[in-house]
Amino acid sequence: MAETIEIVAEVRERAGKGAARAVRRQNKVPAVIYGDKKPPVAISLDGQTLSQMLRDPAFLTHLYSLKVGNDAHQVLVRDVQMDPVRDEPLHLDFLRVSERTEIAIEVPVQFINEDDSPGLKAGGVLNVVRYTIEVTCRANAIPENITVDLSGSELGDSIHISHITLPDGVQPTITDRDFTVATIAAPSALKSEAEEEEEAAEAAEAGEGEAEAAAEDTGGDEGASED
Repeated sequence: MAETIEIVAEVRERAGKGAARAVRRQNKVPAVIYGDKKPPVAISLDGQTLSQMLRDPAFLTHLYSLKVGNDAHQVLVRDVQMDPVRDEPLHLDFLRVSERTEIAIEVPVQFINEDDSPGLKAGGVLNVVRYTIEVTCRANAIPENITVDLSGSELGDSIHISHITLPDGVQPTITDRDFTVATIAAPSALKSEAEEEEEAAEAAEAGEGEAEAAAEDTGGDEGASED
């Protein structure tokens, strides 16, 4: 389950674009808390602290305890607006959740035991089809990641969602098909060798066929001269 991280925020007295620009000039990032049938709360976050948090690959799946004055809100990040030029956060939306809240969320996929895969040991390549999987679960039970065990996987194997053991209470949002998460593909060198062997075999068969045809033609000519 994803850990709960504490963030300290301040209330914004004013909303709007002008107020948001004023907040950013103070090296802070405007944000809003909404949801759980409660009024929205306009807040601001420390820009440096937020920039560090954004480096975490699990930033969007963490459950946060957002402290605003004397209040603490259990929240998830639902949207991050980034500056397209400076690649800095401009605004965040936090969804207020409770223990009863069920949510659909993208969870990162983690692959383990690659050394125990005969296919990878033989030179195969792990072809990742999905780096994240969208699941439905309670907000307080979001897994840090979805673990895929590669033990025993062979060349040509496909790993489907049905092969993965998900935590209790966690279900994939896609339920109408057994979708592929990864495959163990043969490397191009192995493919080339196989293709060369196949072409050599075809050439040998063709050569044998030509030799047989030539022998038949020769035999036919001899029979005609005898007559």
